[in-house]
Amino acid sequence: MSGDDRELLRHHGDVDAARGLADFAVNVRLERPPEWLRARLAEALGDLGSYPSAAADEAARRAVATRHDRHPDEVVVLAGAAEGFALLPALRPKLAALIHPSFTEPELALRNAGVDVERVVLDPADGYRLHADQVPDEADMVVLGNPTNPTSVLHPADEIRKLLRPGRIVVVDEAFIDTVPGERESLAHLAEPGLLVLRSLTKMWGLPGLRAGYALGAPELLAELGRNRPHWPVNSLVLTAVRACCEPHAIDESQRAAAEFTEHRAGLLAELADLPGIDVVRAAEAPFLLLRVPDGQRVREALRDRGVAVRRGDTFPGLDTDHLRVAVREPEQNSLLVKAFRDAVEIG
Repeated sequence: MSGDDRELLRHHGDVDAARGLADFAVNVRLERPPEWLRARLAEALGDLGSYPSAAADEAARRAVATRHDRHPDEVVVLAGAAEGFALLPALRPKLAALIHPSFTEPELALRNAGVDVERVVLDPADGYRLHADQVPDEADMVVLGNPTNPTSVLHPADEIRKLLRPGRIVVVDEAFIDTVPGERESLAHLAEPGLLVLRSLTKMWGLPGLRAGYALGAPELLAELGRNRPHWPVNSLVLTAVRACCEPHAIDESQRAAAEFTEHRAGLLAELADLPGIDVVRAAEAPFLLLRVPDGQRVREALRDRGVAVRRGDTFPGLDTDHLRVAVREPEQNSLLVKAFRDAVEIG
């Protein structure tokens, strides 16, 4: 596969969301962490004079393990799920199958490490649904998101489990699963050889500037994943955030937020349905929607002229310039987005 599209793969929504624009490009729930989490992080500032301790790492892993009914040895704390993607080449796959359209960092990391990659592009006419038999038998690594960014499709856990087989690693990016009520279809609790689940704190807790997440998998798989990591790969604030966000009150808050996302998404879908020419992936389960808009690049630029930023879709394999991704916000903000779309489409 040629490398001439790697700059596209490096593109992320924060580039689209310039300061001063109404941000529908970045899928982060909060503008800053909630007050209780900021207080916990502030308390931890006094620990920055010491190296992150093994005890603090164990406490964070134990908190994650309790949350997912796992053993602490099945948890590794990461500097964001993105670090997990960067570490994938350490697992030494020979052929990695990437389910697309999806988050592009895993493909970029694997290709940069010289791993052969095969794209499995899901069919929009089929609602971008995963079919396990589409994946090449010879692939010894499969990477997919659930729910998938940018399609917002939630794949059945049973279909993902069909990908598991001896000698294959299945990597499931669950960065947005905590925005799904009940975390339906999550595999975080499942202890299966070859299954690697990556989770993020960024989206739910407003922490893109901290880089906090974790991986769940068999101890030997995690050991292989981290064999090239440096000492102290995550800082004390990350360990504090991971521990805090796994506590019962935080889980309760995330469940309430997931219910709100579901309600707000339904409202936005209803409003967008009134706009002619805009097709939406209606099987959405995440806090964002994938749209297809005729003359999409012009529409995106017209939205920007009206003070609204949306995520361009053509940087995702399988999509083109007519695809746009929009974040689900509060109803009042969503209505402003719909009005801007109506004006942009009508002018075109």
